[in-house]
Amino acid sequence: MDVLDIARWQFGITTVYHFIMVPLTLGLGILVVAMNTLWVRTGSATWLRMTRFWGRIYLINFALGVATGLVQEFQFGLAWSEYSKFVGDMFGSLLALEALVAFFLESVFLGVWIFGWGRIPKKVHLASIWLAVGGSIASAYFILGANSWMQHPVGVTRDADGTPVLNDVWAVLTNNTLLAAFSHVISGALAVAGALLVGVAWYHLNRRRKEELPTNDLEHGVWMKSLRLGGWVSVVAFVLVTLTGDWQGKLMYQQQPMKMSSAEALCNTEQPAAFSVFAVGKANSNQCDDVHSVTIPGVLSLLAHGNFSDPVPGVNQLKQEYQAAYGTSYPDDPAVLGERAGQPIDYQPLLAVTYWGFRLMIGLGFVSAIVSALALWVTRKGRLPDNRLVSSGGTWLAVATIFAPFVANSAGWVFTEMGRQPFVVAPNPDVPLDQRVWFFTAQAVSPGVGGAEVLTSLISLTLLYGALAVVELWLVVKFVRKGVPTDAGGTSSSEPPSSDGGGPQGPDRPQDPDGRRRDDAREEDGVLSFAY
Repeated sequence: MDVLDIARWQFGITTVYHFIMVPLTLGLGILVVAMNTLWVRTGSATWLRMTRFWGRIYLINFALGVATGLVQEFQFGLAWSEYSKFVGDMFGSLLALEALVAFFLESVFLGVWIFGWGRIPKKVHLASIWLAVGGSIASAYFILGANSWMQHPVGVTRDADGTPVLNDVWAVLTNNTLLAAFSHVISGALAVAGALLVGVAWYHLNRRRKEELPTNDLEHGVWMKSLRLGGWVSVVAFVLVTLTGDWQGKLMYQQQPMKMSSAEALCNTEQPAAFSVFAVGKANSNQCDDVHSVTIPGVLSLLAHGNFSDPVPGVNQLKQEYQAAYGTSYPDDPAVLGERAGQPIDYQPLLAVTYWGFRLMIGLGFVSAIVSALALWVTRKGRLPDNRLVSSGGTWLAVATIFAPFVANSAGWVFTEMGRQPFVVAPNPDVPLDQRVWFFTAQAVSPGVGGAEVLTSLISLTLLYGALAVVELWLVVKFVRKGVPTDAGGTSSSEPPSSDGGGPQGPDRPQDPDGRRRDDAREEDGVLSFAY
């Protein structure tokens, strides 16, 4: 059993599963902050109910995201000890910031938000969700900072044995690769949250149509506003994803040209270079010359350089450049590299993964935006048309499309990570060759861990994560089907919204014998039901 391959599968499976939750936590968190803020500012019962419904989905996802995220850091010490030693000086500082600043904000203030309903002033309560979601965004920034450094090492010098030593943390925190990746991830997260709102709201609007429920009550308003908010967020997010993706792509062509040429199955240097729309022939072959594409002339030059004429290097030419710069064989060190010591290095990443991962990311993101635009169009008059094709057919389409941006995000992540191979820390071409820092993935795995041990943990974690996936899906579906909570601040779906989002107000509000308002008691019940 090859320890390196098993360890890579384990890291890939656990990371992709964790990364399914990250975009939803980030995107839905931002939308819950917006809903909560609008409720405090307007007193609208609609915004209150939206805050509490979507807040529950956010909490479920957040809890499971934290549980699965912890495993990632444990893996660095267990399966990737050589990697941990190599990047420890730089990586440790970012992980420490993530734990001390971001996780502190998330854990403390999310608790205040959950248990603060009805117990602390509204504006203080609102501040708590701002800080909690701000902590999640900060966490993403620090983690992406570490990952972006692996894509484009900056702010370090090499010591005598080539190990990087941090000398400029500001350069690490303002790495252009980080700024592009962070804006792209946040845009993608909003696309995920927007698609979820559209799919769930469309489902409930169609259910209410079938049950012939009124279209002018509070609950109808919740779903209609959720659908339209999600639709606008999804469409705008797609535009932002496109712009930030273009920024990120141009940086990749400068920093990791082999990744992008592999994503295009571009065998030989072209000037101008054509963009591959679709591959035909042996599309899954790892031999570049076997892949033939339907292309658009000049567009790849535009994506890489911003014009239609500059050359783009091909895989075959880049292989020669990489071999000249970084060698043709792995270091002859059997204690670390095992059977790979002294073996030839293949600088071309898996072509099928980079090529199809890139297209899955773009294609599914586009599908999600189209369905959201359709949702905005059909509901432009404030109601779902009484048409089976639009209502029932559209429901199936919208619900199915919930998964599209999730898959697009994961495909983009896999493409970014596997396209960097065979490096775990890719060299920075902007630095003179004798000062560059790089580290092969084959050097990173723990030398003292056997294949059977890693395989055991791979099987265990895969089964555990599979069980967690079932639990999360069951919980989310349960709360989605349950619909808007009727305990939202003492309102019910049949009551008209009042100025502060509650039910009957003032002297007409029922009181217990001890003078305590009944709605206050119901609100406390609501706090507990919200928390648990």
